[in-house]
Parts: sequence; structure tokens; C-alpha cells
Amino acid sequence: QVQLVESGGGSVQAGGSLRLSCAAYGYTYSINSIRCMGWFRQAPGKEREGLAFINTGGGSTYYADAVKGRFTISQDNAKNTMYLQMNSVKPEDTAMYYCAADPWLATLTECRRPSADFRYWGQGTQVTVSS
Repeated sequence: QVQLVESGGGSVQAGGSLRLSCAAYGYTYSINSIRCMGWFRQAPGKEREGLAFINTGGGSTYYADAVKGRFTISQDNAKNTMYLQMNSVKPEDTAMYYCAADPWLATLTECRRPSADFRYWGQGTQVTVSS
């Protein structure tokens, strides 16, 4: 069982930066054993979209086009925490942001697949970008 707790959301002006954190609890091993972790967001009236994924064993990453070049996903094994550094934010980045994890998605290819069914989800953290 893995419990995920997001933090770091808030209000920011367009062009600014924000860093989201996702702390993992309850897992026997370090997050580098979880293998598949990712960030998602959902804005009101829109479908949930996958933004960034990381294979925590090897560190390989994948980004959706909407955030590529602006957002960076990373991990800190000692803190059992995953991060999403958000730079050059835009009003359209306003959404509830969620982190997710699944030890059974062994490769980055499986992890970033739109049909991937993540087993563990955080409660979400709100990000609001004003123009």
C-alpha cells in the first residue's frame, strides 16, 4: 500500500514558478523501487491529463507536449518524494494537480501510456495562475 500526499500548490502570476511535492508513505522500500510515478491535472469541465512521468528506478522521464520545456519532474530518494517544478506558468495551467504511482508499471512506456491505470493517487493540490 502506498499513500501519496501532494503539497506546494497555490496562486501564482503568469510567468512565475511553483514547485509541487508528492511524498510517498507506507511503501516498504524507497520510491526508486516504485518504478512508475507521474503528475496529472484536471481543470473544471475538462478531462484529466497526464503531464509528466518518471521511471524512479532509472530516472528516465517523459513530458506531455503541453508542459515540455516548462515543467520538470524529479525525485529525491532520501526523502521518498517526487517533485514537479513548474516554470513559465500560464493561466491555462490552472487545475487540480495529482500525483500517482504504480509499482506494477515497470517501464516508462507502460507508465506514460494514456490507458495506464494507476493504483495509487494523492488527494490533489490546487494551482491557480492569474494573468
